[in-house]
Parts: sequence; structure tokens; C-alpha cells
Amino acid sequence: MFNLSRINRFWRLPLGNQWQPTRGKSPVKEVEDSIPLRVLVMVLVILGIVATDIAGETQFSLWTVPLTVVGTWWSYYRRRDSNIPIQFCIAIGMLLALGSFFGRFIGNWNDTRLSLAELLIQLQVLHSFDTPRRKDLGYSIVIGLILVGVAATLSQTMAFAPVLLLFLAIALPTLVLDYRSRLGFKPSTSEKSAKKNNPNFSFQVLILNFLVIVALGLGIFAILPRFPGYQLRSFPVSAPLKVPDNFTGRSIINPGYVREGRGNGQGNGNDSGRGSGKAGEAGKLDNNFYYGFNSEINQNLRGEMKPKVVMRVRSQAEGFWRVLAFDNYTGKGWKISRNDQVTTLRQSPWTGRISIDSPLFTTLTKEVVQTYNLVSELPNLIPVMSYPKDLYFPTPAIAIDQEDGLRAPVQLSEGLTYTVVSDVPYRDRSLLGKASTKYPTNIKQYYLQIPPKIADRVQKRTEEALASYDQQRVSRSPGTKSLDSAYEKALYLTQYVKQNYTLPTNPLDLPYLDEKDDLVESFLFKNKGGYPDHFSTALTIMLRSVGIPARLVAGFAPGEFNPFTGMYVVRNTDAYAMTEVYFPKYGWFTFDPIPGHPLIPPSIEEVQTFSVLRQFWNWVAGWLPSPITAILNTVFGTIFSCLFLGIAWFLALFTKGWLGILTGLIIGTIAAFFGWLVWGQWRKWLNIQWLKKLPPMERLYQQMLQWNSQKGLSKHPSQTPLEYGQVSYQYYSPEIAEVIDEICQAYVSWRYGGHTVNWQQLQQRWQALNKVDKNRGS
Repeated sequence: MFNLSRINRFWRLPLGNQWQPTRGKSPVKEVEDSIPLRVLVMVLVILGIVATDIAGETQFSLWTVPLTVVGTWWSYYRRRDSNIPIQFCIAIGMLLALGSFFGRFIGNWNDTRLSLAELLIQLQVLHSFDTPRRKDLGYSIVIGLILVGVAATLSQTMAFAPVLLLFLAIALPTLVLDYRSRLGFKPSTSEKSAKKNNPNFSFQVLILNFLVIVALGLGIFAILPRFPGYQLRSFPVSAPLKVPDNFTGRSIINPGYVREGRGNGQGNGNDSGRGSGKAGEAGKLDNNFYYGFNSEINQNLRGEMKPKVVMRVRSQAEGFWRVLAFDNYTGKGWKISRNDQVTTLRQSPWTGRISIDSPLFTTLTKEVVQTYNLVSELPNLIPVMSYPKDLYFPTPAIAIDQEDGLRAPVQLSEGLTYTVVSDVPYRDRSLLGKASTKYPTNIKQYYLQIPPKIADRVQKRTEEALASYDQQRVSRSPGTKSLDSAYEKALYLTQYVKQNYTLPTNPLDLPYLDEKDDLVESFLFKNKGGYPDHFSTALTIMLRSVGIPARLVAGFAPGEFNPFTGMYVVRNTDAYAMTEVYFPKYGWFTFDPIPGHPLIPPSIEEVQTFSVLRQFWNWVAGWLPSPITAILNTVFGTIFSCLFLGIAWFLALFTKGWLGILTGLIIGTIAAFFGWLVWGQWRKWLNIQWLKKLPPMERLYQQMLQWNSQKGLSKHPSQTPLEYGQVSYQYYSPEIAEVIDEICQAYVSWRYGGHTVNWQQLQQRWQALNKVDKNRGS
């Protein structure tokens, strides 16, 4: 006969009577009974979901938060049951969530961060219905942390910061409770005494740790060098957009221009007089959109824009976000004379990239990656840094005009994201000063055009301005370099216009131009100034009058840099126009004659490595009195100058042959030795300060452990103090081991039993042993 019980034991199958005791019970013994820990973990997960909603502008919280609360209650209520039906339902739900993820992934493969976050949130909601074990709560903590990390990559505003701080404040007690649970501490009637004897778990310590962590985080964030990012070539891009089949790239869609009987925003903005067209209203600017983003603009318009954020830019370097340029001056504005001569560029089906041919220049360039996130609608003109070479845009094609402006098939809508890789040229003043003045025929044909009626008068004024520089140079500083190049002339005329003409105090004070008036002529001779864009128009025509090719370029200033998000916040009021000048073999370079603006807009020449630290210092300096700011600038400037000079001198030693290398190695060795000594003393001082803050019995116990560690008997983390005291008898003489054992027993009695011990007597015996040990060593 077969022995069924032996077979059951052999196969370890829960058959027969063995099934009865385990049925309906969880086979896992690690059940977490702590309600505070479960609640804190739930709050962490909810904060991660809310952070994702805020950063990604989603609405996951509407359904996930209630389900997470219900799931947390259910998992606690059923924590000791097997929950097999629920686990089957959870498995089915996970498969459905995975299928839904792949559906979203196929539809939006350019940027999968939100799709992955949504999958993680769905899995966490399902997981919350079956978390009876302690380690499962650890999984939930990690999921909350991952969601906060995803939200950090999506965040473009400071709205994410309060949630991050709240997450950190909740995470600290959660980790403490989780650690105590892993060590096996259970709530009991002696909980009050346990808290009393465990000073590490107190609200005062948690608050102090929170403040220290925030301070250290902000300090590290401020001094952390900002090296060029985007090492991976997977750039953020919106989901593909539907585009019209008849896209030619010839039309510009600017919602700020509205024609009578035509409300589709496709006006060309060619208002030539005071009231011949509408840009919002006859003769007035639209208060939301910049008038200059069109194929033809009328600078006789008046008005102001209401500030609003239009886009946020993440860029490796600060720069001018170029939109379009104009070549033909009309007397009261500008137009693109070759607006119909555009080239269509198509997206590669393999890489999703639109390649743009870069002109062949001899100057050095630097690759700069920019990601643009649209917050408000813009025309179908694509802002980029100068000389883009790769464009990752959510349309299958774009167009490029003769003035290097990029045009999309559709209007740029709110929420649109695209990425640009530009080869930005370095601005070398010495090289540009040697540039030839033999311009190609096509350059002279389009970028030296001036209305004949003002040409002579503008040329005379420009030559007078250049002559005044020569007179000042001879009379005041004879050694100053003369204006013998197109670059130096352009630079001086930019400064001349900026200093000799003024902006109106009231935006509406400047009178409208009559039908026969010319904008540049009125600016130079009648009004002695004008609106910001008038300065750029005047400079462009003045340069043309002396044979220097120039054009008007419109775009956005860099905007306000937010060091916490790493993005430039660009508003509609940051849009303006300035002058681009052509230099053979080197390309187009911008000059800004507008008062209050730098002569040369910021670009790759600006060092961005410690930009956050500079921004932080500028913010701090704004709160300090000017004398204190000046003193601190001098002190820190001297310190950093000496530091950099010392490093440069040390590195230069290795370029001076074998003697220099040997000298550098000797100096480096000596410096390392002194650094090691200072580091040792610093650690010793920190240890002394740490010991002073401990209770007397704790301090004596730690001193004993440190002394033994120096002798080679370190305490293993798995050893209890009593076990460690017993082991000491194997390494020391009975008199030393006895004192160590008594200290360990007194420590356990004080720490875990709450008893009062005579630590003074133990300390005296320990000090006596130390003296004997030192005498033996000497």
C-alpha cells in the first residue's frame, strides 16, 4: 500500500490535513501592522502623483488618489489573508495597463516620459490593493520617489518646488518608521519609554534634518558646475501634428493681425499708413502679439503689449531666439522681398530629424542644443538660435526662406515642444575686423537697398558720426585704433545711435508719421529718437548708407533664467528687432543699438559653467546695501582670481620640460600631504564635536568603540553590545576586557532598559586604563 503522507512530505504538497491550517491565511510572515507607516507611504505616493500632475499638466489625481486611499485601507484590512482573487484581478489589471501603455507609446514615441509615468501610476494603484508585507511598502516608497523624479524632468515652473519640499518632509519620518520596522521594533505599552531612550526618533531631530538637507541641497545646487547637457540624442518633441496637404511655406500665420472681414489671423501686416490696415485696431499694436513676426511690418503702429509668458527654453547657452529677418526697407517698415522663394525641408522617416544645410564659414562654431516649450500660441515661425543644423519638430516638413527664417505648416500652439541643434559661430573681434569688404553680388543686391530720397542725407549723417570718432581719437587718445574695418564701424555706430538718440517717456507720445514722412529720416533729424525697434531700423539704414550690408532681424531676448528649473522664461515683451551685419567668410552677426540693451546680445561667449552660482549671488546682492556688495565682490573676486591663477601656474609647470614636470610633482605631493594632515585634523575636530553632543553613557560607549577600532577590534554591525563585550576577552587582558564588558552592559541597561547607571565611575576606570596603555606605549 502507498503511504500518502510520505508522498505528500516528499513533494511538499499541501494535501490532506496539511491544507486545512494554512487555508485563508497568508503564507508570508512579514506582515506590517503599523498604521502610521502605511499612511505615510500612501501620502508619499499621492504626493508623487500630484507632482506629476503639476509638472505634466495632467489630471491623474482625480481618479488615482481616491483609489489609492481605498486600496491602502483594503490592504491593511486584508493584510493577513492570501487575497488570491484580488491578486488575479490585479494581474489582469496590470496586463490591461501594459496594453494601454503600448497604445500611448505608439502614438507619442517622441517623448515617453508621461506615458511611462501614467503606467507607473496605474501599477501603483493596483499594487496598493495588495501590500500586506513590509517590503511591498518599500516598493511603494520607491515608486513615489520615481514619480517625483519624473515630475522634476517635466517641470518648467516653480509650482513643483512646494510639492518637492513636502515630499521630503514626509519622506524623513517614513524612512525612520520603515527602518524601525525592519529592525523589528513593534509598538508596545513601553512605547513612551522606547521613544525616550531612542533620541533619534523625535520631531526636533526630523525638523533639524529637514532644514540641513534643504540647505545642503540648495548649496550643492548653486555651486554645481553647469556643463553642456544633452549627451543623449533623444530630444523632447511633441506628438506628430496634422498638417495641410497644400503647404508651401509662403504664408505667415500671425494671430495678432486681423483684417476686416477676415478673422483667421492670416494677415500679412503690410499696413503702409496710419490706418490702412488692422493689427488689432487701425494704427495700433495688438496687446498680446508682437507685430514684427510677419512678412511685412509697419513700424508706424503704436501701443504696448500686456506681458505674458509665451515659451520656456532649455538651452546649453544663453542666446537670442531668432525668428525671422527683413531685407527690404519700405520707408515706414520692412518686408521680405523674396517671400515666395522658400525651400521645403522634409523630416527623415528614420531619425525624425529635419536637416538644414549650414553655410560654409571659416569661423569656429559651437554646437548648442535648445528645447522650446510653448506656453502660448505663436505664429507659424519657428524660434531658433542662429544657424540651426538639425530640427526635431512634430511635422513632416517645414520651410526655410531666403533670410534663414524657419516656417511651420501650422501655427505654433500652446503645449508644443520641439528641439533644435545649432552651430553657433564664435564672435572673434580680431578676425571679424580683418573681414573683406568685397561682398557677393546677391548680398549687395538685397542688403544695401535704401530709398533714394533719404540716401544722401542718411549717408552724410553717418559719415559725420564716423568723423566725430576720428576727431575724438586724435584729440583725446592718439593711440586709439581707427575705424578701419566694417566691424569696428558697425560697433561704433551701434554705440553712437544708443547714446545720441532717446526713447520716448510715454509710449504714445511719438506722433504718427504722415504719408510722405520716412521713419529713419524722422528718427535721425526730427524726433531725435523713437521706439526700440526704430533704433535698429535706423542703424541698419545707416550701415547700408556707407556700404556695409545689413538687415533687420526679429526674435526674442533670452528671457529670465530660472536656476531651479534650468529654463529661460520668455515673455511676449521680450520680442524685439535688432541689426544683423554680414561679414564675408564669417556670416551674419548681430548688433543691438537699443538703449538699455548690451551692444552685443549674449551668446556662446558667455561662460555658463557656474551660471546658477552667479544667478544666486546676483539675487543675494540685490538684498544687500551697495557698499557691502562692493566689498564682498572685491573679496570673492580676489579669492577666485588667486585660486585660478594658482591653478593655471601649477598646470603650466607641466609644459616646461622635465624640470617643470618634476617641480609640479614635488609641489603636488607636498600639497597632498598637507591636505591629508588638514583633513585628519578636520575629521578629529568633527568627531570631538559629535561626541560632546551625545549623552554621557552614549559618549563613553562610542569612545570605547573608537579606541578598540584603532587597536584592530572593530564592532561588526550584526554584533550586539553584549556579544562584543564577550569577544573582547579573547583579545585583551582580563582587566581591560572586564572594563569593556562592564561598559557594554551599562550601555545596554541604559539604552534599552531605561535604567540609571553610574557612568562617572566607569569613565574614571576607562581613563585609568588609557593612561596605563599610553605609558606602556611610551
